[in-house]
Amino acid sequence: MPERTPPAPGEVEAVEAELRAARACRVCEAHLPLGPRPVFRIAPTARLLIMGQAPGTRVHETGIPWNDRSGERLRAWLAMDADAFYDARRIAILPAGLCYPGRLPNGGDAPPRPECAPLWHPRLRALMPDIRLTLLVGIYAHRLVLGPGPMTDRVRAWRDLLPAGRFALPHPSWRTTGWERRNPWFQEDVLPALREAVGRTLG
Repeated sequence: MPERTPPAPGEVEAVEAELRAARACRVCEAHLPLGPRPVFRIAPTARLLIMGQAPGTRVHETGIPWNDRSGERLRAWLAMDADAFYDARRIAILPAGLCYPGRLPNGGDAPPRPECAPLWHPRLRALMPDIRLTLLVGIYAHRLVLGPGPMTDRVRAWRDLLPAGRFALPHPSWRTTGWERRNPWFQEDVLPALREAVGRTLG
């Protein structure tokens, strides 16, 4: 891939202005039990985009995306250490909802706020022209990009998604442990293909 032309000062200022606006967003404030704290990482040089669902409580507290057990499991799936994972020059992180949305009555996290992605995803994605591969992590990311459909079918169809620069994964929470046992092809077929695709993307 040829070296990118260094951005002009005006382009840098425009990117920074957009990021400041996203971090200052208060559109969903009335619906957020812990208040707004958008958590994401964007860089114009990023080649890999990781799109999850929404921050959990630990991520909300620290402001560091995937800074929890789900993040540990995701990095294990990727066979990637934390230093590589958090290299924002190469890996962007943009959840379906930028802020922690609260809990459901059954104890799981609530869905991402519906106002968020339509407002911010087009604007933030436009700042990343070099994205080659997008990891869709969890059902909410699947629905946002691919539309309705069963999670397992989407994960199994990685060969169909990869030519379009997409790779669907389950959410790496503890709730996925039983799903992995019932679907051994995930470990046997999907994870090796995922690691190869990510390695090729990052060069």
